[in-house]
Amino acid sequence: MAQDMIDSAPILSAGLVRKAVIGAIVLGSLTVGVSYAGKWYGKRIAVGEYSASTTAIDITIGPDRLKLPENAIRFPEQRFSGKQEQVNLALQWPEMKGYDSSSAKRFFDISNASSLIFLQMSQSIMTRDMSGRVAPIYSRLFDGAAEQGPGGLSLHRFRQGSGYGDEVLLTDPNGGAEPYAVRCVLPATPTQSTGADCQRDFLAGSDLSVQYRFSASLLKDWKTLDAAVRTYATAHLAN
Repeated sequence: MAQDMIDSAPILSAGLVRKAVIGAIVLGSLTVGVSYAGKWYGKRIAVGEYSASTTAIDITIGPDRLKLPENAIRFPEQRFSGKQEQVNLALQWPEMKGYDSSSAKRFFDISNASSLIFLQMSQSIMTRDMSGRVAPIYSRLFDGAAEQGPGGLSLHRFRQGSGYGDEVLLTDPNGGAEPYAVRCVLPATPTQSTGADCQRDFLAGSDLSVQYRFSASLLKDWKTLDAAVRTYATAHLAN
């Protein structure tokens, strides 16, 4: 499949195609990604490893420098200043703030999946973010015409054997050259929703990839959510 993608995309430079294909393979290997992540994040939430300190942590990822409050950083092993490969955050939604004692219940009650969103910041492995991958990669794997999805989005199903399992891709039908795009495993019922039903990524800073995961119940607010995450990432860049 990777070779077919290279052969049928002459509008892309060889270097860009190589990076896109490598990235697609990596992303494909993480596809178990969306469904597995819900259970994994749920387990980590239940463990409870949060800090209420708002001390700024100065983190360097690749060429990008971030200043993040300690209480937003999800895992204790990432709460140190210096170079890191990635940093994971857990933020209250819609407040976009980290852990504090007054809202501790939201961090430990995994049944309230829509009260938190999860971010992962790492150095980019691709030249295109999820929106930019729709045309050259994802669209070649679609199965049939787009359907009506939640939040006014278009729902695209993937071909069997594409490597994306039960995931669907949701896009903004009114988008431009690089439309909003998010991959989800949509729960059969709202009660089956997790805090990581959906994942989206975008590029920020010099070479930073910002991936965020959230409950499918928040798709109705996708515009507000995306703008909030972008604003948060930009506000904490200290380049």
